[in-house]
Amino acid sequence: MRRAGKKHAYYCSMRNGHWLIAACCSVLSLAAVTMAQENKPEGASLATTIPSVLSNGSKAPEFTLDSTIGKPISLKDYADKKAVVLYFYPKADTPGCTTEACGFRDALSLYEKEGVAVLGVSPDPLDDEMKFMKKYKLTFPLLADAEHKVCELYGVWGEKDMYGKKYWGAARTTFIIQNGKIVHIFEKVKPAEHEQEVLAWLKENVK
Repeated sequence: MRRAGKKHAYYCSMRNGHWLIAACCSVLSLAAVTMAQENKPEGASLATTIPSVLSNGSKAPEFTLDSTIGKPISLKDYADKKAVVLYFYPKADTPGCTTEACGFRDALSLYEKEGVAVLGVSPDPLDDEMKFMKKYKLTFPLLADAEHKVCELYGVWGEKDMYGKKYWGAARTTFIIQNGKIVHIFEKVKPAEHEQEVLAWLKENVK
C-alpha cells in the first residue's frame, strides 16, 4: 500500500508538472502575440494582406466618432481645412503608437501653419484614448473606434498572424484627405519621424 501511495503521488506530480508547463507555454505565447500587436509596425512580417478598398481619388468615407475633445467628431467638421491627415494606429499608449503620436504633437504647429488638421484613430475605447491624450499631452484629437467600424470603412482592419497566433487589428496607415477625397495613402508606416514624412508630402503636393 505504501508503494502504491508513492506511485500514485509520483503520477500526480508528473501530471501537475505537465499541466504547469502547458500553462506556462500558453501564457508566453499569448504574451508574445500581445507584444507583437502593440509594438510592431503594421505591414511588416506581422500583418497578413489586408484588401485595399480605397485608393487615390476615392471619396473619403464619412464618419462620426467620440473624441478626446469632449464631443463627437465628423470628417465633415474639417471641410474648411486645406487637408486632413487621418492616421490609424493599432493601440493607444504602446511604444510605436506613442512615438507616432508624440511626433505629430511636436510638429502640430507646422501642420496648422499649412492649414492641415491631424486626427488619430484607433480601435480603443474612449477611456483609453483619454488616458493616452492626458499622459502625453497630445494636442490634436484622438478618435475612439472601439467597434472598428471606421477601420473597416477605410480598409485597415484585418487579420494578423504572429508566431502562428491569429488576431485582428488595425494596420498602421495614414490617409491624406482633400476636398472630401483621398489624395494619398501611406501604408506600412514606420512610427519614427512619420510626421516629417507626411509634412514633406503635404508641402510638396497640397497647395
